[in-house]
Amino acid sequence: MGIHLYLSMIPEALIASMLTPEEFGVYYAVGSEKKSHGQAIFFELDPDFRHPELPIDEGFRRCVPHEDGRPKNSIYITVYRALERVALDAIRHLYLVTQDGRVLGLEGTSLNIPDDTGGLHLYQEIAPVNPLIVSTLGAKAFYNLIVKNPTSLLTLPAVCFAELRLGELASNPEYGSVGDLPYANIDHLRQCLSDLRSKTVNTKMVDRLSSPAFPYRMLKSGVFVGNTEKLMFFPLPSQEELRTRHYRWWRSANM
Repeated sequence: MGIHLYLSMIPEALIASMLTPEEFGVYYAVGSEKKSHGQAIFFELDPDFRHPELPIDEGFRRCVPHEDGRPKNSIYITVYRALERVALDAIRHLYLVTQDGRVLGLEGTSLNIPDDTGGLHLYQEIAPVNPLIVSTLGAKAFYNLIVKNPTSLLTLPAVCFAELRLGELASNPEYGSVGDLPYANIDHLRQCLSDLRSKTVNTKMVDRLSSPAFPYRMLKSGVFVGNTEKLMFFPLPSQEELRTRHYRWWRSANM
């Protein structure tokens, strides 16, 4: 019974577990009495990854089966500054888990990262902080602004974020149709987007206390994670592929 190493983003934590990614996703989203039920986002890491400031070996030593032989669900190694201390090269996969425990695994890449520079953008930062941000910048430029080459005092050593769909608001924030956008306080969102066109700023905060959880159906392209070394992208499959190959996850994500 092997031991896995998971980097959770909701909430941010490094966890050792004897569960497979699919089993861990179900446990973490719906099977624990220690947290409210809800969606989960986590990375599977190379179990050989080590960091001098993280007691991973001790976590592995404590990750043993229960007396009745059941696998150990989780041993928390750290819940503080986990993301910034994980080497991105140690990441194997990203898993998006719906609130009823449907698990979708995504492959990551540091090549061919999309950088749509047209229109306006909506970013949900997931960890280590989770404001909702609108920006004139594409994903790569947004990452550069807050991590790689910051121009303000508000910087992060690492970040995980997703770009969410804006529909017609991306090009016409004042009068574009809302369509199926589920965001709260649409009038405020419209105003924030409009402000980007009239002011000399690249980003504007929509909600500084936004929940890091978001409707997966609103993902525009996928999930990004980056530190001062590099940026990785985990693309979401096409709608057609989700419907045909991952139907249960897709149906749950669209409920």
